[in-house]
Amino acid sequence: MNTQHELLTALRKITRAIDLYSKKLAKETGLTAPQLIVLREVHKVGRAKPSEIARQVHLSQATITTIIDRLVKADLVTRERSQSDRRSVKIALTDQGREKISAAPELLQQEFLASFTALEEWEQTLLVSSLQRIASMMDAETLDAAPILEVGEITPNGS
Repeated sequence: MNTQHELLTALRKITRAIDLYSKKLAKETGLTAPQLIVLREVHKVGRAKPSEIARQVHLSQATITTIIDRLVKADLVTRERSQSDRRSVKIALTDQGREKISAAPELLQQEFLASFTALEEWEQTLLVSSLQRIASMMDAETLDAAPILEVGEITPNGS
């Protein structure tokens, strides 16, 4: 097997692992990883402006708006207008949102990060630089990306 084939196979395995876990997460919770991360961020800070959430989870304001729209539609968060400044909106969890967070499994990256953290520092640096180089070679440097895995629809009834 040549190195190009090995590289493509490894990339496909990574993509497949992410896809399988994302489907499992969606089936079990009705949420994607980014939606769960947004819920957890709102839970952590109480109430937050969408721009603050975007900054904390490293996603664009447009992406956060789409995720929040889906979470509002699923009755997991609410938009609350400020009484003093009607233009200002904060996002707050609903009781159903709190239940989702408490019942949700860990994200795939939690397991990965535990293994990654156990590596020697030089090996961590090597892996990061290699993956950054691959992203550059794939012209993916300007894509909106956060340290999370996949953005998608909330599925009804966890299916």
